Amino acid sequence: MSTRTIYLSKLFGLYFILVALPMTIHKQAAVDMVTGLFRDPAMMFMLGLLTLVAGLAMVLAHNIWSGGALPVVVTIVGWLALIKGIMFLFLFSEDAAGLYLGTFHYSQLFYLYMAICLVLGIYLTWGGFRAKASS
Repeated sequence: MSTRTIYLSKLFGLYFILVALPMTIHKQAAVDMVTGLFRDPAMMFMLGLLTLVAGLAMVLAHNIWSGGALPVVVTIVGWLALIKGIMFLFLFSEDAAGLYLGTFHYSQLFYLYMAICLVLGIYLTWGGFRAKASS
């Protein structure tokens, strides 16, 4: 497995775990922060720029669709970050709020989303630390 796949799976796995755990513990604060974020167009724009850069970096550095589940999952995470960044830049705050808070039922399905984030984080972290780099 490539060293880039191993590094990115460790990086994003640990990131997902370290973000999901405190959000799960402090659900109401997390929901309030996300709701407040959608009410602030400047913050949405900045978040869109940062997410776009992260997604572009991942897609350009790691666009691998073969070689097992771990490289493909890392690639999918990169593409999802890129799509999310583009959506944040092109959607107005109220449209993004309607999508995330309304259509995706963020506050009602909060624990499901955090569970997905934790499971993905554990998988990526476990896969990254378990994998052997190919020479």
